[in-house]
Amino acid sequence: MIAGPGSGTSRRAWSRTRSRSPGRSGSTGSEPVASSRHSVRSRGRGGILCGMSGKAVRAAAVLALALSVAMVPGTAAAAPHCQSITEASNPDWMAGLPDDASLAQLSIPGTHQTLSLHGGELTQTQENHGDSAETLAVQLQSGIRAIDIRVRRYDDRFTLHHGPFYQNANFSDVLQKAGDFLAAHPGETVLLRLKAECTGETGSCTDENSQLDETQIFDWYRDNDPNGKYLLDPAGGAVPTLGEARGKIVLAVLQGARGGLHEGRGVGQLTNDTWGERVQDAYTVPTLFDIDDKWAKVRDHLDKTVSADPGDLFLNFTSGSSPAAFPNAVACGAAGFRGVNDYALEHLTTNDLPRTGVIMMDFPGADLVNTIIAANG
Repeated sequence: MIAGPGSGTSRRAWSRTRSRSPGRSGSTGSEPVASSRHSVRSRGRGGILCGMSGKAVRAAAVLALALSVAMVPGTAAAAPHCQSITEASNPDWMAGLPDDASLAQLSIPGTHQTLSLHGGELTQTQENHGDSAETLAVQLQSGIRAIDIRVRRYDDRFTLHHGPFYQNANFSDVLQKAGDFLAAHPGETVLLRLKAECTGETGSCTDENSQLDETQIFDWYRDNDPNGKYLLDPAGGAVPTLGEARGKIVLAVLQGARGGLHEGRGVGQLTNDTWGERVQDAYTVPTLFDIDDKWAKVRDHLDKTVSADPGDLFLNFTSGSSPAAFPNAVACGAAGFRGVNDYALEHLTTNDLPRTGVIMMDFPGADLVNTIIAANG
């Protein structure tokens, strides 16, 4: 424990004078050209399918509908462990912790695919509280301090995607909402996992009109975006202390579309060699009958975190899914099946863990967020 004294909106209206990019072969539409701030929006609320033929899109839609009706029980209701994030309010929980505490020592609640809201039940991973990163603002208010942002390279900027689905938000929106929050709560910090999303394969998205790689685009935002001043890249160095990180969005890791890390970016402890040891992200849950196996992996990684040196940074993803087990069902449970979030809440409330590390969750509930924060003492 860390000792301390305390413990949708709608999208912006488009100007009629803004131009749109020409349609692409194999796509269902075109994403608008970025404005002067490179704000990019999709035409439809659910995003667009990039790089897929019309036949493939229709087939995917039919399959998703069939699976949602026949294979997966209905969406779980709000509960202490799930889908109740607005009932938690922890805007300043880091402020009372000591400056010399390493971020690795802390128990930090986070969200997996932080802004994946559109595309259907197979792709939605969080409660929808608005586009343009309004959902992020709600998460930060609740106490979430680690975020997972997936991006498509578009006109040498970042748009947010989950697979082929545009999420009605851009990286500039993320920086604005996180920056506004940190300006109002300067004792806090936000840990960022930034990952390229587009492989160009069927079921994914395709980068468009971009000559810069992920590292170069990240640098552009840091140096040119009005809220780039909040970005802190340890550049392969030590895990920052809380005192060094207050008021900043700390890049933990920058990954390519196939998972490889851009080493020399983010914290030096997370590399291609250490990823399997420090990070548990077994994201495939073949069926609802495999939820217990996923929970066992989460629990084992918690045990590893507790037994390791307190200066070692660990990330633990409670998330998982497949076409036969949607993210909501895995996290929250379904008829006859207990969700990972429920297992996690029980484990954390019945065991006095000295730290949890960073826990990245789908659909976290208020009690789960509060319990992770409480582990900091």
